[in-house]
Amino acid sequence: QVQLVESGGGLVQPGGSLRLSCVASDFTLDYYAVGWFRTAPGKEREGVSCISSSDSSTHYADSVKGRFTISRDNAKNTVYLQMNSLKTEDTAVYYCATSWPYSDQACTLDPRYNLWGQGTQVTVAS
Repeated sequence: QVQLVESGGGLVQPGGSLRLSCVASDFTLDYYAVGWFRTAPGKEREGVSCISSSDSSTHYADSVKGRFTISRDNAKNTVYLQMNSLKTEDTAVYYCATSWPYSDQACTLDPRYNLWGQGTQVTVAS
């Protein structure tokens, strides 16, 4: 079954770190642009970061620049989101997404992808 599965969320104190994983099933993720998005209670879905398929170029929302890093491990068919210096305002459900079956090489922080994972909860609190 073609799907994306996120993991790695949890409860962390402000200033802490988490690494989220997005694993693809039944297709090769390195040929696809992938985005990470988040939805906080009462807020619209926000594009956090994305990575292109062609040259692995990356983009970040201003709110996470310098704190979050997106990367690929093609051998593991996985895209990661390393989150450092977490703040309470980073609390949200985080989703990875791509376009299936055809993906542009360039990624976007616009949530126009059509294949989404189930999400993983990140809670930053003391």
